[in-house]
Amino acid sequence: MRVQRQLVGTVEVIAPSAALADEDVEQFSKVIKELLTAPNPRLVFDMAEVAYMDSAALESFLEFSDELANRAARLKLARVTSTCREIFDLVGITDRFVFFEDVQHAVRSFL
Repeated sequence: MRVQRQLVGTVEVIAPSAALADEDVEQFSKVIKELLTAPNPRLVFDMAEVAYMDSAALESFLEFSDELANRAARLKLARVTSTCREIFDLVGITDRFVFFEDVQHAVRSFL
């Protein structure tokens, strides 16, 4: 799995390139935990290439969300595939995140 990172102004856009499952979740989480050590992390997750997530991935997203909530921020997800959105809906955690149709709107939401 590849996790692409792009800095857009002061916002870090993170784009995982495969399903978030098994050992890929560990790699993904390691990258995000590093970014969360910043004093004021501004993160957008571009989920366009994530076709599937397992329970470990959901736990990681909840952990990231909690960390940001402790800083009065919310986790922002862009271009979430229909399968992943359905997974969020089915487990009842959709309200923990902010969803955007595209990365540009997610980045602009920090202004």
